[in-house]
Amino acid sequence: MSSPYSGYSLEAKGLGKRYNHNWVLRDANLCLAPGQVLALLGENGAGKSTFVKILSGAERSDTGTVHIQGRAIPTGRPDHAKQAGFRIVYQELSVCLDMSIEDNVLLGQESSRAGCLNRREGRRKVCEVLERLGHNDLKPTRSMRTLSVGQRQLVEIARALMSEASVLVLDEPTSSLAGGDVTRLFQTARRLADAGLSIIYISHFLEEVRQLCDSYLVLRDGRVAGQGKLAGTSENQIVELMVGRPVHDLFPVVPHTRGEACLTIHDLSGESMPRGVTLVAHRGEILGIAGLVGAGRTETLRAIVGLDPSIQGQVSLDGRPLPPSIQGRLRAGLAMVSEDRKQEGLAQSMSIQDNATLSQLGKYSRHGWLRKRLQSTAAQHLMKRLQIKSLGPNQPVAALSGGNQQKVAIARALNQDAACWLLDEPTRGVDVGTKAEIYRLIGEAAAEGRAVIFVSSYFRELLELCDRIAVMARGRVVDVRDAKEWTEHELLLASMGGAQDLA
Repeated sequence: MSSPYSGYSLEAKGLGKRYNHNWVLRDANLCLAPGQVLALLGENGAGKSTFVKILSGAERSDTGTVHIQGRAIPTGRPDHAKQAGFRIVYQELSVCLDMSIEDNVLLGQESSRAGCLNRREGRRKVCEVLERLGHNDLKPTRSMRTLSVGQRQLVEIARALMSEASVLVLDEPTSSLAGGDVTRLFQTARRLADAGLSIIYISHFLEEVRQLCDSYLVLRDGRVAGQGKLAGTSENQIVELMVGRPVHDLFPVVPHTRGEACLTIHDLSGESMPRGVTLVAHRGEILGIAGLVGAGRTETLRAIVGLDPSIQGQVSLDGRPLPPSIQGRLRAGLAMVSEDRKQEGLAQSMSIQDNATLSQLGKYSRHGWLRKRLQSTAAQHLMKRLQIKSLGPNQPVAALSGGNQQKVAIARALNQDAACWLLDEPTRGVDVGTKAEIYRLIGEAAAEGRAVIFVSSYFRELLELCDRIAVMARGRVVDVRDAKEWTEHELLLASMGGAQDLA
C-alpha cells in the first residue's frame, strides 16, 4: 500500500549505495517542497553525484526509497523518474556537436504532425526558451560545434527547461558562464521556483548558493553532515561541514617575487580570435585573464600553446621564439590545462597514471621501453600531493569525479616541470577544499619561478590570487592592471568593453 502524498515534490529516505564493500552513500534523507531551491554541497567524492543519480534513476540504490510528487519511483528506472517530472542538467556536457542548437534542445521531445517533424512549432519553442535564458541572440540553426563551452552549457539548460518538470537538478551549471549569463540563469531559476518548480542546485561557489538558494544539504564521506536554512548560517560553518575541519584561509597566499620576462606574446591573432593580443608574463608572476564568455580568452591560450593556428604574431619563451607545433612548444616549456577536460583535457579511457605522465614519458623510459614501476611511483607521488581520491593509479580517469579529474589534469602540468603554465578555468567543478589546494599549488609554481597565466570567469579568485589582471573583450586585450587596482565592478565593465569609461 502506497504512503499518502506528503506534499513534497521529492522525498528520499534512507538511500544507500555501495560498490563491493565500500559504501559511497549511506542513510541519506531529503525532503524538497514545491518552490524550494536547495543547495547540495560537499567535496568531490562526497557522494553528491551518486545521490543525484539514484534520484534520477540512473543508479539503483541498495537501501532506501524515493517518492516524486507522492509517486513511489523504483531506483534504477530513469524512465519512471522522468515521467514523474525529474530533470537533470549534468556538469559534464552531453550535447551533439554535429547538430544544431535547435536539434539539441528538442532532442527526444520534438513536435510532430502526421508523422512529420513540425519544424515551425519546434523552432518557436526553442526561441522562447532561449529568450527566457536571456540568449535570444543565439540562432537556433547554428551548429553546436561553433559554440564556446559556456554557450553549450546554456543549450543543455535550455533542453531541460523545454519539458514539464516538477524537480530540476542543476549540476554546476555556471562553471563555464560569465557574470551576465549567471545573472540571467539565476533570474530564470528564481522565476521557475516562484512558479512551483523544486530545484536542487549543486555548486562549489558559495556566493552563488547564497544568491539563489534558500536551504542547503551537505554531504561528507557519503553521509549527510548537516542541513538547514541558509539564513543565519555562515560560510565558514558550511565549509567546515563540507571538509570536516575548520578552513581558515580559502585563498592561501604563497609569497613569490616577480622576475624577468618569461612568456612574451606580440600581436597574436587567430583565424577569428584572438585579435592582436600583446602580453608579457614574468617568472614568479600570476597573470590573470578576465572576460565574458566569447571574449577570446580560451582561443588566446590555444593559440599560445599551438592547439589553434595563428595567422600573425609571435610567441617567445625566455627570449626565444617558439616553434609552431604544439609538440615543440610543450618540449620548450609550456604546459596547458584545458577548460574542457572531457573532450580534450584528458584521455578518459586511460588510467590516472598514464594521464598524469603522458606529456613527459621520456622521464620514465629507457632505450624505448617504458619503466612502469618508475612511472607508477611518480603518479602516486602526484596523487598524494593533489589528494586525488581513487582506487589507485591504474583506475581509468572516466571513473573519477569531475573534481578529481581536474586534479589529474593539473598533475600532468606539475609532472611536466614547465616554465610557463597556461590554466584555463582550472577550478571549474572543483570543491572548496580542493580549490584552496589548487590556489596553493599555483602560488607555489610562481614561488618556484614559473610564469602562470590564469583564465577564470570567477572574478573573486582572480582578484585574490593574481598579481596582474588583463581583461579581454571581443578578442582583444582592453586593459591590464595590477590586481589591487581592480574591483569586481570594474572588471565586469571592462569585460563588457567599457574599459574606456573607467577612471
